[in-house]
Amino acid sequence: MLEIWLPLIGGLVLLIAGGELLVRGAVEVATGLGVSPLVIGLTLVGFGTSTPELVTSVQAALSDAPGIAYGNIVGSNIANVLLIVGAAAMISPMVVASAALRRDGAVMMAVAIVFSVIAFAMPLGRSVGAVFIVALAAYIYLAFRQERASAPAGHGAVYDKSLALQETDAALLPDAPPGKPLPVSALIALGGLVLVVFGGRFLVDGAVLLARGFGISETVIGLTIVAVGTSMPEFVTSIVAGVRKQGDVAFGNIVGSNIYNILGIGGFTALIAPGTVPAEIVSFDNIVMLGVTLALVLFAWTGLRIARWEGAVLLGGYVAYVYAIWP
Repeated sequence: MLEIWLPLIGGLVLLIAGGELLVRGAVEVATGLGVSPLVIGLTLVGFGTSTPELVTSVQAALSDAPGIAYGNIVGSNIANVLLIVGAAAMISPMVVASAALRRDGAVMMAVAIVFSVIAFAMPLGRSVGAVFIVALAAYIYLAFRQERASAPAGHGAVYDKSLALQETDAALLPDAPPGKPLPVSALIALGGLVLVVFGGRFLVDGAVLLARGFGISETVIGLTIVAVGTSMPEFVTSIVAGVRKQGDVAFGNIVGSNIYNILGIGGFTALIAPGTVPAEIVSFDNIVMLGVTLALVLFAWTGLRIARWEGAVLLGGYVAYVYAIWP
């Protein structure tokens, strides 16, 4: 048992700690080089909490474990909506006042549909991965233009994802003067990258051993244990936003994360290790992801708030989902 759980838990700890150091070091380097705080926030900080999912999915795909690679992406999106939004809404009801956030919710729905249709129709090859990454770059560029213009529509999901992380860890504020020489900051980022790579390796190895040891499919492990584990940064940042009664920030953090997961993590995974999404994900879990994503978008567009009872329904939905897929 120890040889299974030790790499699994140890890998997860290394992933999250390494991701933290990687983002801190990269933000300090970019600040020292005079990069705009807005650019740093929308790119380095915004993508920071997605580092564990990225490394885990890429390493799983390279290790010929597509169930873990794509289960991690789809499972993270499902957990983000049902588990994290549900928990955050129960702490403090989410008021979605920003028109920009409602627009980004539609983008989240659109990319989930595109991913599900492509996964059903064909393998995710390098060309698909490249298109996803270009689409993500275009989305971030449009978000940058919107934030720079201070549009009256309010802040978008990418900005709120960055803000949620910065408010949880003040060291990630890009406009703070760097306290360390650039070589030291670069070494911190490099050290974080090494930890993330090793953490991803251990987590994937532990997940495969767990699946084989208990006779559970790698896909189920990817959809649940790996997906929830790599979503811990999003969980923490959204809960903190909920405690501070920043419903828009908590909501935007999840919307931004789900867009990053499909376009960024799905894109890089397909680009580096092209492969086929497992049939069980295509036939069931992708449909669940579409359903819960649609429910979240409808909440944002109609009621403009996610009440505590709705948060409880979402949490209950996650329990039902795990019960349905667990053997």
